[in-house]
Amino acid sequence: MSLTPAKSAPQRVVLDGRYVRLEPIEDRHAADLYAVSSLPGGPERYRWLFSDAPASLAEMKARIEQVNAGADRFVAIVDKSSGKAVGQQAWMRIRPEHGSIEIGGVYWGLPMSRTRMATEALYLFARHAFDDLGYRRFEWKCNVRNEPSKAAATRFGFVFEGIFRQDMILKGESRDTAWFSILDGEWPALRAEYERWLSPENFDAAGQQKTKLAIRQ
Repeated sequence: MSLTPAKSAPQRVVLDGRYVRLEPIEDRHAADLYAVSSLPGGPERYRWLFSDAPASLAEMKARIEQVNAGADRFVAIVDKSSGKAVGQQAWMRIRPEHGSIEIGGVYWGLPMSRTRMATEALYLFARHAFDDLGYRRFEWKCNVRNEPSKAAATRFGFVFEGIFRQDMILKGESRDTAWFSILDGEWPALRAEYERWLSPENFDAAGQQKTKLAIRQ
């Protein structure tokens, strides 16, 4: 059977949703992202990331310049209700020739954590990868000790695949990496459930969900 590679690596395009807009990360997002990372509890959310929280606005700007010079494709997550950037995420391990791509570098600031903004940010990446670019595999990886990340992966419909033992040294510690994925054949059912859950009818006036995301694995 002949297999078709993905069309291309993700380009610098805007992905627009109901609640968030994903924009190629730029210097103009730095002030918002630094403010979010400086909120009480914000620095702790960097515990499992490759870097610590930025110590200054200048450092945040330098990081944006650095990631834009690399192979990964970072985006800022903009809250459409406020117009402010509240988080970031990235396309990583981009392999169009194999139809495989990863969502990584995820920093969902406290204003969007555990909200429909976070779910939609993930959904927009998955939809673009599968529906627009024709990827076969969408990956999620995390430190095996990062229980919130593993729980999020399961909630979003990623399938646990196993653990790479002593995968890397990160911040002076040995990291075992848990691998998860969604495959193209699994995506249509997941897409339908995401769209049902993200519908405005599923939220009350205070923005609280009426029903949970119902993912069956």
